[in-house]
This record gives sequence, structure tokens and C-alpha cells, in this order.
Amino acid sequence: LLVLGQRSKLRAFLKSRKLNAFGGPLIEAHMKKLLLTALFFALPAAADDTRQPVKLTPLAQDVLRQEMLDNLIAINEVLALVAANKVKEAGEVAEARLGRSAMGKNARLPFEARPGPQMPAAMHELGRNGHLAASEFAAAAASGDRERALALLPNLTGNCVACHASYRTR
Repeated sequence: LLVLGQRSKLRAFLKSRKLNAFGGPLIEAHMKKLLLTALFFALPAAADDTRQPVKLTPLAQDVLRQEMLDNLIAINEVLALVAANKVKEAGEVAEARLGRSAMGKNARLPFEARPGPQMPAAMHELGRNGHLAASEFAAAAASGDRERALALLPNLTGNCVACHASYRTR
């Protein structure tokens, strides 16, 4: 993907040569029609978001977003370690940052900042199951059973995917 600065530079370059990205003549009206068509098809998809909205206090929403970002970073680290054949280290990261060891880290926060108690029970259960899946992966990795650890690896994100596919906070 091109960042905005690069896209505008590319557009200026192509326009100066009366070209578009495909090498044909640049027709501004055609580009506008294409953009409007894309928006036309994209808007219904945004309007049809059937995920259950979850009402969290603004503080809890901020805590949850940071927790999700931290989890994503931890999962990325686990994947990098597994790819480097450092399965035991991947298990240590998974347990410490995603597994049972990471459960309850928001308990010390004021209630209005704690997302767990504000979630629907099924959403909260998905989160707990994600922690348990990470611990199961960590145990297999710690034992040195690389094949079992690899087989359990998709479970690290399975509950994440289910939760994000079912719920939204905005």
C-alpha cells in the first residue's frame, strides 16, 4: 500500500505525463466515477455490521483496546519465535503475556476501567478461553513437543477471531 505522500507523488507524476496507473490517458471523471462506485459498494457493508455492540465505559474501552494491542504484539512475538525454531521461548511469552498468568491483570483497576465485568458473559468467556488456549500452547511448547505446539498455535487466535467477529465496541 502506498502512504498518502507517495500516492500523491505518484498521482502528480502520472498526471504530468497524462497517464494513469495502467498507462492509459488520465481521465479525472473516470477516476471520480470509480471512487463513487467503490464507495457505493462499501457503504452497505459498513451499514450491515451485524456484530453485537458492547457498551463499555470510555475508560474500559481504552483499557480493552490497549490490551488487544498488547495481545497482538505478544502473538506476533510468539509467531516470530516459532518461526525461528525457538518454541520453548515462544511458550514462555505465550504464558506470561497471553495465558493464565495474564488473567486478572485489570482487577486492580477501578470498576469503570475494567472491561471484563462490563462485557456480555459470552464475550468474557471467549477472552477466558483465549487465555486457556495460550496456556495449553505454552505447556506443549515447554515440553519441547514442537509438533503439538504447532498444532495448537491456531488456537492462540481462534478465540480472538470469534470475539472480534461477534462483538464490537464502536
